Amino acid sequence: MQAEPVIEIKKLTKIYRDFWGRQKVRALNSLSLDVRKGEVFGLLGPNGSGKTTTMKCLLGLLFPTSGEISVLGRPATDVKKNERIGYLPEESYLYRFLNAEETLDFYGRLFKMSAAERRERTQQLIEMVGLKVARKRQLKEYSKGMTRRIGLAQALINNPDLVMLDEPTSGLDPIGTREMKDLIIQLKEQGKTVVMCSHLLADVQDVCDRIAILYGGELKELGSVEDLIQSKEQTCITSSELSDEAIRDIEAVLEKHNAKKISVEHPSTNLEELFLKTVQESIARPGQRFVPEKEDKNETPVSTES
Repeated sequence: MQAEPVIEIKKLTKIYRDFWGRQKVRALNSLSLDVRKGEVFGLLGPNGSGKTTTMKCLLGLLFPTSGEISVLGRPATDVKKNERIGYLPEESYLYRFLNAEETLDFYGRLFKMSAAERRERTQQLIEMVGLKVARKRQLKEYSKGMTRRIGLAQALINNPDLVMLDEPTSGLDPIGTREMKDLIIQLKEQGKTVVMCSHLLADVQDVCDRIAILYGGELKELGSVEDLIQSKEQTCITSSELSDEAIRDIEAVLEKHNAKKISVEHPSTNLEELFLKTVQESIARPGQRFVPEKEDKNETPVSTES
């Protein structure tokens, strides 16, 4: 059985208008997708594809032009839901003259946590993100990697059910990137739902269960990483201890040569190739978009033209 949806987006359209109310940019066009409880969901797309607009609509920072959004069983405009959400923006705007403990204590106060809860949660998170040695240093002395880690700790101070990460590995070295990905996997193991935006496709492939690829504000691909990166035009048969002669007549010769193991599968490409292929096809066929099975396929798609 599929897990219950934590996020449900139905035919979301967002149009930015100029001072006179004329359409300037259609940032999202009839976007429909859902995010299930306990999964790591990747939101991918080149700059201007609508990722940030989608995140802001989920947080209630932007109002959709049309469509419906449900987050944790509440409308996205209901600010009460944000008490169960942790958010790490692409740039963490933290107070530079506070240290790690003071930073987490400050944000704990915003959630009206008791002093005892703040102390316990602060120490847990500092240990979790690996900043125990630097917990007394002011944030202005932190490296980019340390800043991202304390930013993640700040996003988790309220022990959220839903964690939203915008470019979590941005600017990190390979070691810092690996540590951040390990933390995301750890969040999943704790039962949290994670939504992440990233341009680093290898990072998404490492940690995400499902992905959505956006281009021009439209959904172009949606599904599990494993399924999407399979090359379905080819079938690969792999077996052990086969001679050149055995390959000529696969089934008969496999039996004749007593092959120990055989597997039939679709060979995988990688997420980067899938991403580039999707963008190239979107440029070639700008009107084409992915329509989830539960959406009415007979309905005429919303035009992307002004």
